[in-house]
Amino acid sequence: QVQLVESGGGAVQPGGSLRLSCAASGFTFNNYFMKWYRQAPGKERELVADITSSGHMTDYADSVKGRFTISRDNDKNTLYLQMNALKPEDTAVYYCEVWYRGVEYLGQGTQVTVSS
Repeated sequence: QVQLVESGGGAVQPGGSLRLSCAASGFTFNNYFMKWYRQAPGKERELVADITSSGHMTDYADSVKGRFTISRDNDKNTLYLQMNALKPEDTAVYYCEVWYRGVEYLGQGTQVTVSS
């Protein structure tokens, strides 16, 4: 079955960096478009970044452009999100997502807290 397991979250001061990982299994990872979402308390889920199956094309929310970088290692079946220059408004639970055979799968999420 499809499994997505995020890791790498934590508490960091404004201006700091974190690297999130998403370990994928149960599907042929290098065939699928992948996304990172986030959801802050009381807010709707927000698309943060996405990446094509090859990793050659990426896209970002305006709020994170120039600060976050999405990437993937298809040999390791792992998706990444490098987050730099973090701001308090980046505080949220971060999820990786894949659509597989018409079904949306999300991991359990990893908490990112940006606070001084």
